[in-house]
Amino acid sequence: MKPYYQDESVAIFNASCLDALPCLTRVDHVITDPPYEAEAHTLGRRGGADHSGHYGESRPLNFVAIDNATRKASGEEMARVANGWILVFCQVEAAMLWRDALQPAKYLRTQIWRKPDGAPQFTGDRPGMGYESIVTAWAGSGRSRWNGGGRHGVYEALTVKGGNGHLTEKPESLMRELITLFTDEGQTILDPFMGSGTTLVAAKRLGRRAIGIEIEEKYCEIAARRLSQGALNFNATQPAMEATA
Repeated sequence: MKPYYQDESVAIFNASCLDALPCLTRVDHVITDPPYEAEAHTLGRRGGADHSGHYGESRPLNFVAIDNATRKASGEEMARVANGWILVFCQVEAAMLWRDALQPAKYLRTQIWRKPDGAPQFTGDRPGMGYESIVTAWAGSGRSRWNGGGRHGVYEALTVKGGNGHLTEKPESLMRELITLFTDEGQTILDPFMGSGTTLVAAKRLGRRAIGIEIEEKYCEIAARRLSQGALNFNATQPAMEATA
């Protein structure tokens, strides 16, 4: 596969993860935010506040919800390539579906990202969500290890307002916290649902290497611009990954 962008520590591939994942060998960890499930595409779940806390109209997502076949196929590949942690953002309705999809990786915990400024329930007929789940599995040999000791797997970060053009962009502060807790300097992180590249940006800032896969070219361009600060470099050495064929 030819990278869309690469530098000394990051490579981006503009492809479907179902096409690209089988071409990868091993990475240290996987941290990713796949498309939401169908339940999260309802207008009752959608919307966002500005910095003053005022909410606008609910809006539908502009990408296709993940289906069972894609979840299963991508989960199996993530479990195959990871030598350590797999962290997958999802709605609570899908946490156990992702647990099953990631086998034979060992499911350990569903963590929580709490959103102090999360959207209310616009229909008003039930409580709002206010959080996302993070399915956490261990694909390594032996006992799992992280840098958080006995702290809780609960994280608090404001949602991204405006951002880089992706409707579900994750806060860089949240991704930096997760990367610090679950990975070590110099290790390689894979994000097979890269979006606008926040995980890769956070990884690079923290001295990690990263591989991103994204099917939408417009988001690859955004991520490349963020990583290169406006100067694309298509000729640098590819970070630690090899094709199997």
